Amino acid sequence: MIHEVRTKVMEFYESLLNGRDVRLKDYPLMHGPSTMTAILSTYIIFVLYAGPRIMANRKPFQLKGPMIFYNFSMVALSTFIVYEFLMSGWLTSYNWRCDPVDNSDSPEALRMVRVAWLFLFSKFIELMDTVFFVLRKKHSQITFLHIFHHSFMPWTWWWGVSYAPGGMGSFHAMVNSVVHIIMYFYYGLSAAGPQFQKFLWWKKYMTAIQLVQFVLVSLHATQYYFLETCSYQVPLFLHLIWIYGTFFFILFSNFWYQAYVKGKRLPKQGEKEKQNGTASGSTSLANGKHMENGTAYYENGSAHNGKVKKV
Repeated sequence: MIHEVRTKVMEFYESLLNGRDVRLKDYPLMHGPSTMTAILSTYIIFVLYAGPRIMANRKPFQLKGPMIFYNFSMVALSTFIVYEFLMSGWLTSYNWRCDPVDNSDSPEALRMVRVAWLFLFSKFIELMDTVFFVLRKKHSQITFLHIFHHSFMPWTWWWGVSYAPGGMGSFHAMVNSVVHIIMYFYYGLSAAGPQFQKFLWWKKYMTAIQLVQFVLVSLHATQYYFLETCSYQVPLFLHLIWIYGTFFFILFSNFWYQAYVKGKRLPKQGEKEKQNGTASGSTSLANGKHMENGTAYYENGSAHNGKVKKV
């Protein structure tokens, strides 16, 4: 009985892998799901167990230089990804409706395959967001949602790229990359030090940008449910994209309400900047893109529910 179940599972697994796009077979990480799953598993183990243990009796690393380099490098990479998405379909041959995946070997189709893979690869680079949290002992930033987003999204995108590198399913990747240009630029300035705080007056709008992203992504995926004829080949991914967009819209809307309507997650009014770094004129977001835990921190201090403390 056990042998029969194991055989059927292996047959299903093999058939699953056989359905992948052959144009990606020679790309790194794309030979099978084992390598990327091992990377993500190692990430979770490091973030939840190994990293905190290693840092338990150590002082937080400052990492100002590496963080500046990392953030602005991600700005450059995200900019390139957006450009490639536009030039491989979204500004050339796509109609922004129910665009199917071009499975041909045309230059444009192969260009879309490359940028879809590059977007996937960038998700693994972004695991450094959480590594910086661990090394700087910013434990309050490592929430369930943060870890879920950084681990589960690359895992699902691996399957998405494997079966459908392009088409309407790539819209959310392009929009996400646009948002990352803005966000990583913000974090780069934030990491550069307090002297750049005057240029970060638009912190509040970071959440609004996120909300717009989720609305656009969900609305675009919703077209599939209303168009009578849609030739997109893997509708399962559109279902996941719609769920992602709606789920994160609700979570970020709650953050907006708590932070900017009720004011529970902002520093108290009247707190003045001090020479010892215990307060600052404006807050900056943690280097990790996600505000879902509602915590803002200063480069030289952290703020929690209106109380500012030195880090």
